[in-house]
Amino acid sequence: MILEIAILHIIQGKTAEFELAFAKAQEIISSMEGYLGHELQKCIEHNHQYILLVKWDTLENHTIGFRNSSEYQEWKVLLHHFYHPFPIVEHYQIV
Repeated sequence: MILEIAILHIIQGKTAEFELAFAKAQEIISSMEGYLGHELQKCIEHNHQYILLVKWDTLENHTIGFRNSSEYQEWKVLLHHFYHPFPIVEHYQIV
């Protein structure tokens, strides 16, 4: 299992719109091959910051399968315009 972690900085004043868009976007990601689950959590100290945790069966399910899919293009249209700066995405595995 691979854990994808992204800290999302949302443009000030756009958090409500982001949350509505994410409700649609999560349907996209949850349908992808190798998807095992996700959580979106809002930061208490910085109300425009979120952390996205996505569990994948393999790294390639995310980096190749999802990112090279037509579904990812929909994901980008729904979400990418909310980020500033664009998030760094990292992957972790259990040791």
